[in-house]
Amino acid sequence: MKMYLLIHEEVPLGYAVLAAAHASLACYLQHSEHPDVKEWVSGRFDKVVCRADDLAFERAKALEGSVVLTESGLDGREVAVALRPRQEWPKWVRFLPLYKGPRSAPPSAPNPS
Repeated sequence: MKMYLLIHEEVPLGYAVLAAAHASLACYLQHSEHPDVKEWVSGRFDKVVCRADDLAFERAKALEGSVVLTESGLDGREVAVALRPRQEWPKWVRFLPLYKGPRSAPPSAPNPS
């Protein structure tokens, strides 16, 4: 049993980390009385953080039990979708890429020392 957190691929890293934390909590609070959530929280409460392109983001928003998060620092843009824990997931959800940073992450700056 897992909760999936989808971060839109264009969200800057700092906002993405915050969005994942907020999305997880918002999803739990919104669905805390659901039997799957009660089972999930009584165990390991696994979460999977994935990067989502526009198509995956829209598909996730349409799933039952989804919670969409916006970010005021990005003019109210939708930045994350949390998916309520459940036993079975559609194949396309299970094969989303893990989040490893925004798609267009700039190269690391050299150490100024």
